[in-house]
Amino acid sequence: MEQSSKQTYYSLLGLHPSASPIEIRRAYRELSKRYHPDTTSLPAALATAKFQQLNEAYATLSNPERRFSYDLKIGYSRFGVIQSPTDLNRPVSKSYDWSKSAYLDASDRPLSAGEIFALFILGLTFIGCLLLAIAVGLTRGETAF
Repeated sequence: MEQSSKQTYYSLLGLHPSASPIEIRRAYRELSKRYHPDTTSLPAALATAKFQQLNEAYATLSNPERRFSYDLKIGYSRFGVIQSPTDLNRPVSKSYDWSKSAYLDASDRPLSAGEIFALFILGLTFIGCLLLAIAVGLTRGETAF
């Protein structure tokens, strides 16, 4: 994508460079539905070009290594996030917003139902194997232990 002086992948998605991966994915999904050549009322050539730009932006910003390289290229630095707050020695009057912490992984997400089910099956398999090993040991006598 050829970029003008103001057009960045972030501005294409309508985001600030400090946007979280969740915000990037949400913006991409919304815009890709709007500009998909099969679902938009825009001319096919314009919709296809816009959709390709969105795909390129999302492919870059959703990959942490590519995003870091891109941020360096456009001159954005995340290192300011790790600086200590200016009001560090004042008493806390409001609760701390942990979503802005540099120490949380922004890609953390809750487990899906499929992942929980897979962990459940894994646990059942482990318990089943353990019980099977105990049963084989008991049937073969004390020499198995």
